[in-house]
Amino acid sequence: MAQRHGLIGLLSLALGLTSPVFADAPKNMVLIPAGPFIMGSDKKDERNLGKEFGSGKPWYLDEHPEHSETLPAFYLDKYEVTHAQYRDFVLFAAYKAPDYWTETGYVFTFNQAALDAAPEEILRKLAVGVAKIDMDLRKASREELLKVIKEHFAEYGRVPVSQITWQNAYDYCQWAGKRLPSEKEWEKAARGEKGQEYVWGAKWQAGWTNSGEEEWVHGAAPVGSYAKDKSPYGIYDMAGNVSEWVDGWYQAYPKSTQTSRMFGQKYRVARGGGWSGEGHYALELFHRGAYRLNLPLNKSFIDVGVRCAMDAP
Repeated sequence: MAQRHGLIGLLSLALGLTSPVFADAPKNMVLIPAGPFIMGSDKKDERNLGKEFGSGKPWYLDEHPEHSETLPAFYLDKYEVTHAQYRDFVLFAAYKAPDYWTETGYVFTFNQAALDAAPEEILRKLAVGVAKIDMDLRKASREELLKVIKEHFAEYGRVPVSQITWQNAYDYCQWAGKRLPSEKEWEKAARGEKGQEYVWGAKWQAGWTNSGEEEWVHGAAPVGSYAKDKSPYGIYDMAGNVSEWVDGWYQAYPKSTQTSRMFGQKYRVARGGGWSGEGHYALELFHRGAYRLNLPLNKSFIDVGVRCAMDAP
């Protein structure tokens, strides 16, 4: 997306600043400035908790070593991609909808005219049997049912989409005129230049992100619901809610001494913690900015979604 730098941007370039100042970022995107940042960590699983909790890989080792990286400026979505945004993609690109939209009834939003014309008993079955709206609707009128259903789906539209594969995430970003962020871009946006442990700072804070400790109707919370889950650049839900697919294969970092049968062009990477935090999956480990989640690219997961990036001019 070509944009004019303007006088401020030209002056920044002339003075040799790390990044020009762009007056207007694309809607709901944040400019991450060019420059160096700390990536990875040197943490060690001193108590061997990974084995105790049955982890499929050693804890922390794939984050080694802590090192410096440098990136050009780029844009990143302020929020995770929502159901409503992905719905536009499905409709306008004639793309396959996630299977669970049939189970939740969200497919009924594809034809608003048909929903408006549906008889009372159909609306009651949709509200109670399909959408499972937690209200006593036995005596609700047709108009009341329609109002409740529309409000339910409007809130659902603000919840991040999930159960999409890496390829689905890639295709959405391409359709939107954007792209998937790289691991480096995602980590810089989450941890800032100094590589802080969590998006908000050095220590875990219970209740500051959607890690599954609180119950939401749809599992994930509407994007931006947690004011404290905000990165140093003002990007929301990078510690929790849903994990996010990023570009690139699951590989060892440069100068790493770790070897793994999982490395290579076998697994894609998702970053950030998800809401499906029951049992050991609610551990703070999974919500750290440096944590790497390796997943098969052709599978989808209940708490893995997407956030898009874009090159800065």
